[in-house]
Amino acid sequence: MESGKHWRKIIDSVQEGVILVDPGGRFIAANQAAQMITGYSEEELKGESCRILNCTGCKIVGKGTGEDWCELFIKKIVREKKCLITNRKNRNIPIIKNATVLYDDQERIAGAVETLRDISENMSCQNELASIKRLYEIEDGFHGMIGRTPVMQNLYEHIESVAPLDTPVMILGPSGTGKEMVAKALHETGSRASKPFVKVNCAALSEHLLESELFGHVKGAYTGAETDRIGRFEAADTGTIFLDEIGDIPLPVQVKLLRVLEEKIIQRVGANRSIPIDARIITATHKNLEALIKEGAFREDFFFRINVFPLTCPPLVERRDDIPLLIQHFIHLHAEKTGKNILGVTPEAMRLMTAYPWPGNIRELRNCVEYAFVLASGKSIGPEHLPEKILNIPGPDIKREKPLSAGNTIVKGRSEKQALMDALEQADGNQTLAAKLLGVSRITVWKRIKKFGISVK
Repeated sequence: MESGKHWRKIIDSVQEGVILVDPGGRFIAANQAAQMITGYSEEELKGESCRILNCTGCKIVGKGTGEDWCELFIKKIVREKKCLITNRKNRNIPIIKNATVLYDDQERIAGAVETLRDISENMSCQNELASIKRLYEIEDGFHGMIGRTPVMQNLYEHIESVAPLDTPVMILGPSGTGKEMVAKALHETGSRASKPFVKVNCAALSEHLLESELFGHVKGAYTGAETDRIGRFEAADTGTIFLDEIGDIPLPVQVKLLRVLEEKIIQRVGANRSIPIDARIITATHKNLEALIKEGAFREDFFFRINVFPLTCPPLVERRDDIPLLIQHFIHLHAEKTGKNILGVTPEAMRLMTAYPWPGNIRELRNCVEYAFVLASGKSIGPEHLPEKILNIPGPDIKREKPLSAGNTIVKGRSEKQALMDALEQADGNQTLAAKLLGVSRITVWKRIKKFGISVK
């Protein structure tokens, strides 16, 4: 049997998609599996450029054919490459691609053959498994983020949904809610996970420095530019660039960023040559950008270009049930860092910490635990180890300090040690209350306890 006569039946029986392209990247043939994956019929594909599929794994290097056109024809072979293609319905399909260059009898490039394996079902199963793990608390966190409340579960699911795509994401939320961690989770969960993740704090730089930081500069572009320097966009090529505090970007830089988003090219400061860039853009802000637009401080066209898929990091006050988890997480981290054998917090300290509104969110909570680690010497953190502002939060369900009565006085003339012991006894060991009785700071009480070797119950 001559296999050449039956090649069509052979490739149509293959479960993976098979496509043939000429040296210019135009479709020659596509088997039935390829037609099902792409949504295009073979007749619709024939003669069309393979760029119609918008494959994230392809890199166009120039114009022409063969080696002058596509990276595949330079490398000659591609193996097990995870990519996203856009099908006929404009949906993103995750695939694994293999490709090989074909040659004619004169060893000239005749085209290429590619196989496409649809892995969307596998990814759906992986996402479902991840959701089940979170539901039954098999994992302690999601890419470093701690939380099991419904608002956090919803955030994780949205991250998993948008991560495989190159859709621009804007992360919203107050300061200290973990916006950078969300950006990293988007990168680590997506198809660019093995590529660079580059962060730029847009609020930390002036307009001139920010432009140079983002796009780079050439030698002599301005005073002090003694050598050529690549910018953050070039450093993030094929990966992800995270623009934090996007609301602080000056209007002239917004115009240039809009061009990058629309044309996928940059120009270094002082240069005329355009450089193609393939970087996913993730932005974050704690500001109300719509209000800034009304004030003329933010471009509306730029806003709509970066705000395609917004994600909101909830403030800690909206996820109080996560506070014990976060506290224990930070205790574990600081115990490893300091070597202290602190295992947890007392019930009263926990009631105080869950009642506090946490205007600084997770960042403030982390700092509070670190503060407590400085003062605590036993195996647990008590109210006396917490910052003063947390102790002064009112609440009917919180055990308050014992009020001072007429008998609660410290006799003058006693030694410093005896006065301290009297104060601690009257305050039932509460160092904050003892400090008030003595008229000193709580830190002073703590230092005297250490100085005299007093055991606090």
